Amino acid sequence: MSLTPQESARLVAAVARSRDRDAFAALFEHFAPRIKTLLMRSGSTPSAAEELAQETMLMVWRKAELFDADRASAAAWIFTIARNLKISSHRGGSTALHAFDPHFGAQDPPQPDSILSGLEDARLVRAAMRALTPDQARAIEMAFFHEQTHTEISQALGVPLGTIKARIRFGMLKLRAIIERETRGPE
Repeated sequence: MSLTPQESARLVAAVARSRDRDAFAALFEHFAPRIKTLLMRSGSTPSAAEELAQETMLMVWRKAELFDADRASAAAWIFTIARNLKISSHRGGSTALHAFDPHFGAQDPPQPDSILSGLEDARLVRAAMRALTPDQARAIEMAFFHEQTHTEISQALGVPLGTIKARIRFGMLKLRAIIERETRGPE
């Protein structure tokens, strides 16, 4: 199942509005495997990635009313939840869901350093994307920002599927190298 960004936002809104189980099932079916794959690609074991993907989707269920379509796409919001859970687990922090549950206390507002860190991350990614070939940048943009499958990208661009996969793979390797070099700083 593949969801457009508009469908994803509509489904999150349905979960927020009326705890729509069918909407949540569609979100889970679409996002859980993608989250697991992303986490495994970033170094998580399959079992840890599966657990974090399930925790992420449970957070989506519990916090759907906090989603703001004017600030981010549903995919960006969901993947940010996954990223934050992964960071918390790597820092040795609790990934227990009660730590994020608003019923157990008020959430702290974002701290200025975390806001600046997020802005810096966005700046770094934008700069790294400009270093890619136009074909690589377009394929990555379609896959990660527009949530299109490799097959959909292949059809939209009229390029063989293997070529799309290669553009994304080599583009991601180049992005990783650029970002790692930038975050390490001068040696």
